[in-house]
Amino acid sequence: MQIIKHEFEEKGILTCFFQLFSPDIVILHTYMFTLIKKELRQYFSGLLGYITIGIFLLASSVYLFFLPGSNILDAGYASMDPFFEFAPYLMLFLIPAITMKSFSDEFRNGTFEILSVVPIKKQTMVIAKFLSAFLVALIALLFTLVYVFSISILSTGNIDGGGIAGSYIGLLMLCGVFASIGVFTSSLQSNAVISFLLSALICYIVYAFFSSLARLDLFQSGAGYYISLIGIQNHYENMSKGFIDSRDLIYFISLISFFLFLTIERIKSR
Repeated sequence: MQIIKHEFEEKGILTCFFQLFSPDIVILHTYMFTLIKKELRQYFSGLLGYITIGIFLLASSVYLFFLPGSNILDAGYASMDPFFEFAPYLMLFLIPAITMKSFSDEFRNGTFEILSVVPIKKQTMVIAKFLSAFLVALIALLFTLVYVFSISILSTGNIDGGGIAGSYIGLLMLCGVFASIGVFTSSLQSNAVISFLLSALICYIVYAFFSSLARLDLFQSGAGYYISLIGIQNHYENMSKGFIDSRDLIYFISLISFFLFLTIERIKSR
């Protein structure tokens, strides 16, 4: 004990920690990186990945620049607000399309049994699939920065940089929640189509249902505000104003953690 104590005092706690656990950390990162690379390669090896992202970009650009009633050219002022209002509904379909095969294909093709005998923790497997889906959504969002550049050129004044940054952070948080829901529904069964439909339904309920419910006359006395806090839309709209509240961030992180926990427990039970 004296030798160990002396070593900790001599080298420092952090140094000894990394010496003891760095091999495990390196192995964990290696497995994680390998699984993420596998998922991304599988998604972009066919046309599905490119078509999905292409449809997202086409629909959002038409809505922002060409659709009567919503395009910024008719509105007369340069703003990304129409895009950020419409983007969550596009993500309702984009992200379930990304995640629908996460575990469903593993179950259907029998490759899950192979992964089960590999020394990979179930948590690592689930988080890797979640991060893969999140990265694909991030790639799709990166292309939309072209919209910001175009609007800054069209604008005669300064654009609302704070609001745009807040909206992108909110949209990333929303993508994280939708990705965790999609991975969870994919872990429930082996049918990718059912996984897609179930994921889209749950994403819609979590995003818009509670806000719609709160607007009913029945809840206008004050309960409507607390009901709206259950859903994502209220927190997303708060962040879209450019004000990043820690309560909104905690809400999103808690929701992501909740669905990832459900997925891990589901995978462990198989």
